[in-house]
Amino acid sequence: MNELTPYMNALQKFSIYGGIATVVLLGFFLLLWLREPRRLINGITFTIFFISFLTELAVLIFSTNNLPFITIMGILFLFILGIISVTMLFMWALLLWNAIVVWKRESHNLSNMLTLFLAIFLIALWIINAMMASRARFLPNWFNTLISGLPFIGAYLMLCSYNFLVNVFLYQFLPRRYKANYLIVLGAGLINGDTVSKLLGNRIDAAMKFANKQIRKGRPAPKIIFSGGQGPDEKLSEAQAMADYAIEHGWDQDLVILEDKSRNTLQNMQFSKAIIQKDAGGNASYTNFFSNNYHIFRAGLYAKMAGLAANGVGAPTRFYFLPNALIREFVAVFLINKKRHLIFIGLILLLTLFMVAITIYTDIVAH
Repeated sequence: MNELTPYMNALQKFSIYGGIATVVLLGFFLLLWLREPRRLINGITFTIFFISFLTELAVLIFSTNNLPFITIMGILFLFILGIISVTMLFMWALLLWNAIVVWKRESHNLSNMLTLFLAIFLIALWIINAMMASRARFLPNWFNTLISGLPFIGAYLMLCSYNFLVNVFLYQFLPRRYKANYLIVLGAGLINGDTVSKLLGNRIDAAMKFANKQIRKGRPAPKIIFSGGQGPDEKLSEAQAMADYAIEHGWDQDLVILEDKSRNTLQNMQFSKAIIQKDAGGNASYTNFFSNNYHIFRAGLYAKMAGLAANGVGAPTRFYFLPNALIREFVAVFLINKKRHLIFIGLILLLTLFMVAITIYTDIVAH
């Protein structure tokens, strides 16, 4: 026991400093997130805090010097790690299963086949990697060097997707303030050109639920802006269809505003902002927007781009639909920052080509 005393003292000392660092990192994350939740950097600051928290938790567990407790926690950690590893290993199978479910329940278009495409890509990548590994010694050195840059690009894309998912997750827990003057409901495609879909209906229901809760708190009823233009295959604007749905479900027609010119989410925000400024007459106003839970973070980015001070409230989405939707959202968010990503990937490619040149030169000198 005496031999462990210095070790335990060091752990306790580290735990104190680690605890202080964890609290500081938590405060820093909350400061940035609550001040402006519509930023991708929030996912990075949260991850740094979470790593610090897990490290501190591990130190606290070991510092108990309780072998049964440490053993149980170790087994639990390995169990969780095993689940994550198996999930990642068989991700292709999960994606294929999801693709089959979506195919059976949703319309057959490209946006609903993203999990299928990703599963095929992962399978092809695994096959190519296995073939390259078995034939690496037969391939030219410069070619092996060239393909060595691909894992770095893949790792970068994985980190970007991870950070995106963290931000989407965090955005669901943003505190709600029931003091809105305006609620914006973002449109979506209509069934048969004139009928509100279940997905779109959930958005409208979420907005009315929010408004009614605000009224029950004794605050003025907000006006709801239904935002969505008329597509080429639609008989009326999405805004009009949403308004009809809301009125049929008991919402006051006098508290309805139509924005029926927008064609995308950015225009939803830009045109709704113009309507709010005109309707409010220069008075200060508080705004929330409503979409499905997977979409509100990207919509928040567009609201920020439009200069609209508004955060989102997510409506529920069927679980099987989320993987496809999140892939689509990630691609869209990735393209918003395409210049930054192209620069980073370009640097990886340049470094790889530089290493290829060195490899070729080395081979020439050697021969």
